[in-house]
Amino acid sequence: MASERTAMLERRLRHQLPRMVLIAAVATGVATALWLLGGGGVRGLERLLYDSALSRFTQQRRVQSNQLVVVSVDQPSLEGVRDVGPYPWPASLWGRVVRELSRQGARAVLFDGVLDPDSDTPEDTQAFAQALRDTGLPVYLGMRLHPSAVPLPQVTPTHDPRAPRTAEDGEDPTWVARRLAFPVRHEGRALPELEFQPIPGLRVPSHVVPPAASLLVEAKGVGLVERERDGDGILRRTRFAYTDGHNTYVTLPVAVAADLFGATELVFSGRTMRLGERTFDVNPDGSAELDFRGSLHQRFPLLPALSVLEAAALREAGKPSGLEPELLRGKVVLVSALALGEGDYQLTPFGGATPGVIQQATVLENLLVGRFVTETPFWMSLLLALSLALLSTVVLMMAREPTLEVAWLLGLVPVLYLGVGLSLAWARVHPLVAMPALAGLLASLGALASNHLFARREANFIRQAFNRYMEPQLIEQMIEQEELPRLDGEEREISAFFSDVRGFSTFSERFRDDPRALVSVLNQYLTRVSSALVREGGCLDKYIGDAVVCLFGAPTGHTDHALRACQGALAVQAEVARLRVKFRAEGLPDVYTRIGINTARLFVGNFGSEQLFDYTAMGDGMNLASRLEGANKAYGSLIMIGPRTYELAREHIEVRELDRVRVAGKTEAVQVYELLALKGELPADKRETVERYHEALGLYRSARFTEAAAVLEAQLTRDFDDGPTAALLERCRKYEKTPPPADWDGVTSLDK
Repeated sequence: MASERTAMLERRLRHQLPRMVLIAAVATGVATALWLLGGGGVRGLERLLYDSALSRFTQQRRVQSNQLVVVSVDQPSLEGVRDVGPYPWPASLWGRVVRELSRQGARAVLFDGVLDPDSDTPEDTQAFAQALRDTGLPVYLGMRLHPSAVPLPQVTPTHDPRAPRTAEDGEDPTWVARRLAFPVRHEGRALPELEFQPIPGLRVPSHVVPPAASLLVEAKGVGLVERERDGDGILRRTRFAYTDGHNTYVTLPVAVAADLFGATELVFSGRTMRLGERTFDVNPDGSAELDFRGSLHQRFPLLPALSVLEAAALREAGKPSGLEPELLRGKVVLVSALALGEGDYQLTPFGGATPGVIQQATVLENLLVGRFVTETPFWMSLLLALSLALLSTVVLMMAREPTLEVAWLLGLVPVLYLGVGLSLAWARVHPLVAMPALAGLLASLGALASNHLFARREANFIRQAFNRYMEPQLIEQMIEQEELPRLDGEEREISAFFSDVRGFSTFSERFRDDPRALVSVLNQYLTRVSSALVREGGCLDKYIGDAVVCLFGAPTGHTDHALRACQGALAVQAEVARLRVKFRAEGLPDVYTRIGINTARLFVGNFGSEQLFDYTAMGDGMNLASRLEGANKAYGSLIMIGPRTYELAREHIEVRELDRVRVAGKTEAVQVYELLALKGELPADKRETVERYHEALGLYRSARFTEAAAVLEAQLTRDFDDGPTAALLERCRKYEKTPPPADWDGVTSLDK
């Protein structure tokens, strides 16, 4: 059964494959078009699944960065520093913070946000600049954008943080342009434009606004701090570098990392970005998705700005600062406002509004550890979509199981979601999931439509045509081959089976006065015989009274049709033997069945009209099978098979060579055999009888009839009811009395 199931699936795959490929290709094409055109909500679904997978599979609770610390202007800090006025604090206060961070051994300081020169007095700005000059601590400032800002002159940027600067440099627009711009080699890649978004969706070309001149001279570097939100307002990625149409600028984290890495330029090449000796994988457009690995509070140590100012006050009073000695030592410090209403907030895949410093902190952390999340190449996502679509069609159109169909449709997206989550967690790679999922779902629906709309019509037609004379399993196999009954037929090699009840006329005389009882007995006989044949894969051709005609190898193309026919014949004889016991117990006459089997190339098909047709076979090979069945009477045998049947099944059966015969109307002689048993099942005494028969047959063909008769007579004393032995003995005695003509060739003619 398992092998037949496998063969059926192979046939189904072979015949359905073109349709499977077509459905998969169409589904993939539709999904790809929707993705490229942004239709059907595919991109929104992609963002939703990505955000969920990123937050669920990459979150690392209680694992904080060991390289970054966030100094936060939180609500307690605002309440504790009231003597300087409302927030934003004056620049001079930030000078005190910088001095204390320097004393604590900070590696560098980033101000997430823009120090507004309009809100500070020149004295406050100079105090802050003096703190930068005195401490020498690398401090990096953000620069803002404004659509009405004066464009800076186009320059050839160079990056040398050690170049000497003077106070007058801050007033020179060309020097300012060189100071703010950063060398970016992008090999023809289009860099994103600097734009200002007064409201979501409205983009206005903008230009950079430099920090105060004195701070620009003293700061170690500057960078862009504008929020890099996706179209739905959620922060997921960074672009690293921008242009205003004249000069190129980098984001604040890139400016910091460039100095930490000793880089003098930012280089994009293919899907990589190089900063100094560090190389990062990026997307084809030069962007990269942020590897958040948790919320701001989970990923970065937070230190209130009030604590830093109190530590400075304690130090000035000659007391210990109160801060842990290693809290800030060697760390990059980000200064940002976290108090509600004072800082800006971002939406991230990890939940609701988060302080905007999460952007700078995450980008810098990813740069320092050397990892971002990148999308797989589009061709890989396209290949995944096509593969998933093809797999969906193959699975559903091969199995055709309702339970599997439901499970596949329900499990497709969750399995893809799990795969994306594991890819993000282990490889920091983001394969597209919405487009492949849509392709798989569309292909699944196409496969279901094919199964239930097209296959049903063909299957019902075949079932109606064959359900009366074929086993249901064979009907299903023929359906999988998609071979509908054809009136014109086809030529193929098959094995034809003929059987008849010996002495049926005598048997029926018993029921001359009770024909209903005869029909009942005949139905029992035909049912048992037919069931045995159908179990072996036969196709019932017709009943002619008590005779049964059956085909093996058509319409289902079994390659072992000869063996199946032999197995069916032996099974029929076994059923008849059991039926004889039943009939004897009921007082009914004894019954024997004679069988003829022949294998040949025959013309098979449905012959008749559109209103009534019969699936049968035609040809000389069919006639020989019928002649072999009748020839059993002359040879005293029960199952006679032709030469081609023996040739195909010889490795699996036990036979006796009976004779060479010539059919009426034919000149060519054929070898015929008696089928006795399956290989290895012939009893020893019957094997001895067969050997003696073959010995006598050789003598008979040499016209040594007396010697042959002696062998046969001796064997009959041991196996007195062996029909072929008795039949050959009779012919030997006949030829002893009346020798055959001189041209006798040992061939027996079958006149009937």
